[in-house]
Amino acid sequence: MMTHAIAAWLHYLGMMAMMALLAMEHLLFNEKLDLARSRLLLRIDALYGTLAGIQIGTGIWRMWLEKGSAYYLSNPLFHAKIGLFALVGLLSLYPTLTFLAWRTGLRQQQAPQIAPGKARLVTMIIRLELLGLLLIPLLATLIADGVAR
Repeated sequence: MMTHAIAAWLHYLGMMAMMALLAMEHLLFNEKLDLARSRLLLRIDALYGTLAGIQIGTGIWRMWLEKGSAYYLSNPLFHAKIGLFALVGLLSLYPTLTFLAWRTGLRQQQAPQIAPGKARLVTMIIRLELLGLLLIPLLATLIADGVAR
């Protein structure tokens, strides 16, 4: 039983950390960035991606420990939850690639120049990611309550 609790705790902690990091990205990102803020965004985004991988691992761990894969794989809400997580992951590629494109300039001590349209698009994508991450625990709760079985 302690293993179940640890797996659940790590999974919840990972989701909260992902939300916090993404909120930090949202607050830090704008079209006028200095070197320090740009570098911080790169580190935050890398940690966010790492945590996404850990979320997948702890989710699989929980799936096998708790009700078993058959319970989850036969539940349409589980498929919606995984699909939403994948969508958030795909959306995150655009901001990540935007931040990674800054690396050469940052090494040369040049702050990134971001067009206003691109800044708006990155901001909107981060907001959509936040919304998706906010909905995932709702789906998880519905799955745990046996809804849609």
